[in-house]
Amino acid sequence: MVLSRFSRTLPIVLLLAWFPVAALAAVPSIQDVSQVFRQGNNAAALEKVNALLAANPKDAQGRFLKGLILTELNRQIDAIKVFTDLTEDYPELPEPYNNLAVLYAAQGQYDRAKNSLEMAIRTHPSYATAHENLGDIYAKMASQSYDKALQLDKSNTSALTKLAMIREIFTPVPVSDATKGKAASKAGPRKTGQLAKVTGPAAEPVRPQPLPTRSETAVDKTEPVKVPEPVAPVEKGVAKAGDAAATAEIERTVRAWAEAWGKRDSTAYLAFYGKDFKVPGGRDRAQWETERKARVTRPRFVKVQLDRVKVEIPGENAPAKVSFEQHYVSNLVRSRDRKMLFLEKEGDDWKIVEER
Repeated sequence: MVLSRFSRTLPIVLLLAWFPVAALAAVPSIQDVSQVFRQGNNAAALEKVNALLAANPKDAQGRFLKGLILTELNRQIDAIKVFTDLTEDYPELPEPYNNLAVLYAAQGQYDRAKNSLEMAIRTHPSYATAHENLGDIYAKMASQSYDKALQLDKSNTSALTKLAMIREIFTPVPVSDATKGKAASKAGPRKTGQLAKVTGPAAEPVRPQPLPTRSETAVDKTEPVKVPEPVAPVEKGVAKAGDAAATAEIERTVRAWAEAWGKRDSTAYLAFYGKDFKVPGGRDRAQWETERKARVTRPRFVKVQLDRVKVEIPGENAPAKVSFEQHYVSNLVRSRDRKMLFLEKEGDDWKIVEER
């Protein structure tokens, strides 16, 4: 499996942090390393990132970038060590788990790849890249099982048909001369056993809405979300489609949830989750709360912005659904995800019962 897709063949999101670097003239910045890396000069990029980490050995962004550089240099064992160490030091970050999965898949270790992707999704349920990669892993494992079935029974037409369907997914699609250059610049051919997406530096900035700059994300400059006075509470099961008051109250609840996250107030943040909240993966609620508390409080600063918020109230005692685009920025990571929350009334308050 070729992993050059990290930096040059996928429109992927740069999920790296804006860490302060010691003000030493001889120490390269993350921007310096990233620029050399994007130019394809991997040996020079490795030299620069090693210099950066010598001065800042705990710099998570530099360590993450070093893992990408080592991967490009075909030093998979060293890259696995870097990403593994990151998962131990920053277990709440999903990106190192995802990249570990890509490296394991390249070695044919699909069980380990699957486990890593499940950890990525456990820490960040709306991480679309990990979900897609996990689907590819399942498909590859299914392909191996169908191969085995055909070895045992060559007349098994059902297994043969299913195997052909899976192989078609992983087979490069011919591109016409007119569109060949454009298609290759965006995604490149998909090779057998290759995961669809990996996490690494993006060749172009994310559009259409840029994430805040470093100066905008400083703790003392982060403006709190203003929450209007609540309207009269809606009893459980009373909210109906088109209920403007309930719709406004639900949106205020979700924005207050984001505000608590931005303030790194884990107690207030977790209070927005109802007693019937469906913990992702069916895990223990206490374990999930411990992990989520670390995700909320570990960064030195956090900014959460919600855009294109849409509230749907189906009625018939079904949970209200809130979909939105979430922009998250901290000193550890920045990301943009499409997210959905489902809320139900508990007493006088709306509570989150499920998130996707």
